[in-house]
Amino acid sequence: MSKIKVSPSVPTNIDVEKIKENHVRLGVYPYEKGYAISVAHPLRRLLLSATVGYAPVGIQIEGVKHEFDSVRGMLEDVAEFIINLKNIRFKLKDPEAEEATIEYSFEGPKELRGADLSNETVEVVTPDNFLATLNEDAKLNFTIIIKKGIGYVPSELIRDELPEGFIALDAFFTPVKKAVYEIENVLVEDNPNYEKIVFDIETDGQVDPVEALKMALGVLKSQMAIFDGDLNVIESTGATADVSANTIFFEPLDILNLGARSYNSLEKAGVQYVGELLLMDKKELKSIKNLGKKSVDEIEEKLADLGVDVSSMSEAEKEAVLQKIQSLKDNA
Repeated sequence: MSKIKVSPSVPTNIDVEKIKENHVRLGVYPYEKGYAISVAHPLRRLLLSATVGYAPVGIQIEGVKHEFDSVRGMLEDVAEFIINLKNIRFKLKDPEAEEATIEYSFEGPKELRGADLSNETVEVVTPDNFLATLNEDAKLNFTIIIKKGIGYVPSELIRDELPEGFIALDAFFTPVKKAVYEIENVLVEDNPNYEKIVFDIETDGQVDPVEALKMALGVLKSQMAIFDGDLNVIESTGATADVSANTIFFEPLDILNLGARSYNSLEKAGVQYVGELLLMDKKELKSIKNLGKKSVDEIEEKLADLGVDVSSMSEAEKEAVLQKIQSLKDNA
């Protein structure tokens, strides 16, 4: 085989092994050395952040005014009931539907589980998950709004979209429970340095893991499609223009896939864009209210994954980025 190439080899093999229901292992190979991680890492991020799922975003319970209330005859208080509800995973039966409002009515004595919430509109993919315990005097009437979406949306951002009387819920749309990969070496002819990606993907049942991977691939292709058109070259007027062209500064925090606690603390502090975090020193970060050490460590780890070095930026360059971010906020 010639040692001189004019283009990298393209992988030709893909193996799919079903581990159990909604859990697969995929092997893709052979990749040139260094190419496997370039493909695997963005796909993993998109699997976790861009796979479409369903979640309850609001609930109205008859006789209940707020989430710290209680329901006569129900063992659990409303706050615990809501936590249990968010652990139940729904799937709209109409694949084209993006939203559904569903009414439920139950009488005790009864132990409610996910299976009790399945009907002609929704399928519950976690039928055994516990919801509530009703005694013989209980009557539980409630309505939930289920929406299709991606990622995580805190209740604060949902509240204004709900009808009056509904309690907003944190929406965990992501149906992917696990998405990890390993890079293995494979032998191609006499070369042992080719690589193989081994993906381990598990979902909650809202979507098949192979379909989830296809979704991630579709999102990746759509994000790259802009480069297929004409690239208008603009002469640089200085370093500030180059820095401002780095779009990672102006991406919303969602792309970091932070945990709920970290995300909520940053949102309440008015931090909306990645650039604000990149240009914030550790002392400023620690000073954000309700942001503990664990959250600070998580944020720093996510920022490190971006590989953006701001140490060489001038104060003028930093100010230009922050001014552009402020403009984005003002025009939102």
